[in-house]
Amino acid sequence: MRNIKLTLEFIGTNYYGFQRQKNLPTIQGELEKALSIILREKIKVIGAGRTDAGAHALAYIVNFLTGTQMTIDELVYRANAVLPNDITIIEADEVSLDFDARRNALWREYEYYILNRPYPSAFFRHFTHHICKPLNLRKMKEVSSIFLGKHDFSAFCADASSYKSCVREVLLFEVKKKGDFIVFRVRANAFLYNMVRTMVGTLIKVGEGTLNIKKVKEILESRDRRKAPQAAPAHALFLTQISYPK
Repeated sequence: MRNIKLTLEFIGTNYYGFQRQKNLPTIQGELEKALSIILREKIKVIGAGRTDAGAHALAYIVNFLTGTQMTIDELVYRANAVLPNDITIIEADEVSLDFDARRNALWREYEYYILNRPYPSAFFRHFTHHICKPLNLRKMKEVSSIFLGKHDFSAFCADASSYKSCVREVLLFEVKKKGDFIVFRVRANAFLYNMVRTMVGTLIKVGEGTLNIKKVKEILESRDRRKAPQAAPAHALFLTQISYPK
């Protein structure tokens, strides 16, 4: 038995997130179907975690067990030929049998892109959230520091009841301006469903001047999703990195 680790790049527009769902298109469903076809055995992959419906990934990690003797290069070539063109295997390795893409992950990192200018973009409209009114970058940076550290993020989770605990540790939260773009970079040991998008949606309200640092602290401490603003749209969210022990 071999344990194969894959790094995926995908556009999530046509999918309901990574995790397999009955009668709905997902990244996991498409990947397992393609691998089962080329390897001629039933394949079940372990993913690094859930992703929001419509969100994208530049380096999503999965692993799966297989009895195949197919070389890694041939596996990647044949799988990419079968996969839809919005899902691509960009790297593959054979790893130890105890490697688990979800349990072994040290942290995950996401980036969220806002196009902040009066007019939209013909090129980037599918991958950025366009906001025409100027946003206060300084205030958003200041308030983002509230999310750093270990907190109960129930107020920023779409489905808190599905988790045993909503405590997560945010290791990094950057807000930077790059030309007309505002980029949010968030790293945590793990994320809740819609957590990044709800934090970004909250900071957008801060940037617009309708929320302040005191109110955001109250929202975080309330653990009540009804008190937090609407999540920012999923199409501007990218999973960019997942770290594992060396």
